[in-house]
Amino acid sequence: MNKTKKPIIGGILTISSGLLGLMGIASYAIGFGDPGSGVGKGDMPPFVPSIIFGMSIPAIVIAILAIVGGILAVMRKRWRWSLAGSIAAALSLIILGIPAVVLIALSKDEFT
Repeated sequence: MNKTKKPIIGGILTISSGLLGLMGIASYAIGFGDPGSGVGKGDMPPFVPSIIFGMSIPAIVIAILAIVGGILAVMRKRWRWSLAGSIAAALSLIILGIPAVVLIALSKDEFT
């Protein structure tokens, strides 16, 4: 079996997408409702932060799944979990996620 760099590159893209997704959620959590942030000073309806914070939990789960899948892809273990992580990366940040899905899908034979 030839070992290529496909799972490693796909894993790095997946991890990067997950980390960027987590940083985006952190910016939502820190920015909204803070008096000095310029947001949440009465110019938003009261239900908007609850919608955004309600969406944060699934986004955090997706980002963590992407990070775990990326780590497994770099280690070349558990192809299904790696593929699920790369799909989660595509949901988190589509520019990095689609190449990750393609690379991990093409390197199925390299996983144990």
